[in-house]
Amino acid sequence: MARMVAWAQSIALSIGGPGLFFIAFLDSSFLSLPEINDLLVVLLVIQHKERMLYYALMATLGSLLGCLVLYYIGRKGGAALARRRFGGRQMERALSLYARYGAMAIAIPAVLPPPSPFKVFVLLAGIAGVPVLQFATVIALARGFRYTFEAWLAVRYGDQAIALLEEHGRSITIAIAVVVIGGVAVWLIRRRREAVTGV
Repeated sequence: MARMVAWAQSIALSIGGPGLFFIAFLDSSFLSLPEINDLLVVLLVIQHKERMLYYALMATLGSLLGCLVLYYIGRKGGAALARRRFGGRQMERALSLYARYGAMAIAIPAVLPPPSPFKVFVLLAGIAGVPVLQFATVIALARGFRYTFEAWLAVRYGDQAIALLEEHGRSITIAIAVVVIGGVAVWLIRRRREAVTGV
C-alpha cells in the first residue's frame, strides 16, 4: 500500500482535475486501477483543500461516464461477454437481483471499495435493461457520496486520512452504503408515486 500511495502522490501533483476525471473513466470502463481514484482524491484535496468539491465531482463524473460505457456494452449484447468472463451462475444471480431490486442492485457495489466486484454489476445493469436514468442517478449518488466523503476526510484529517481509510475503510464504506441506499430508496419511491398519481 505504501508503494501505491507514493506512486499516486507522484502523479497527483501533475494530473489535477482533468487527469482525475480520465483515470476515473478508465477505472470504471476498460481498466482496473483498484483504490487509485480514492487515493488521488484524498491526495489532491490535501494539496488544495479549497478544491474539495471540484475533485470529488471530477472523480464522480469520470466514473459515471466509464460506467455508462460498460452499461451500453451490456445493453447492446454484452450477455455473451458477461457469461464468458463471470460465469453463468454468477450472472444469473446478479440478473435476479436486478429483476427484484432494479437500479438499487448497483448501489452497494458502487460504494464498496476493491476487491468487491463492481464492473460485472454495471455490465449486467445494461443486460437487465435497467432504465438509464435510474442507473445513472444511482451511480452518481453512490460514487459522488463516496468521493465527497473521502475529500471531506482529507480536509478534516490531512495526511492522516489515508491511514484512517486503511484502518476503518470497511466501517466507513458500510456507513456510506446505508446512507446511499436510503437516499436511492427514497428517490425511487417518490418516482413510483409520481408515476402512479401522474403528478
